[in-house]
Amino acid sequence: MSELLKALGSIPPSDKKIHTVCIDGKVVVVSLAEKKEILRNGEKAYYWISPSEYKLKPPPKPKTQFSVLVKTEKGYTFEGGDIHWPNGIKTGGETWLTESE
Repeated sequence: MSELLKALGSIPPSDKKIHTVCIDGKVVVVSLAEKKEILRNGEKAYYWISPSEYKLKPPPKPKTQFSVLVKTEKGYTFEGGDIHWPNGIKTGGETWLTESE
């Protein structure tokens, strides 16, 4: 048993550490700086441009929705023109409608 331990002790330690990342199911060897960058953004945030080149996906554009006061066939009447005080419903009034950008 001591011979085995001596043999294991005589093996020199590896100087090189191999850094790998998995982008779209493909494992790639990268430098330490590249691995830190990819892990910071997440592996799913990258895609392949060519078989040897990958790139960060652009961030998604937010789809903003907001309400707009629009004249409609049937809508609200407001107290003194103040949109926060609806009085009642009438023909040719105004209504809040959601629009997306």
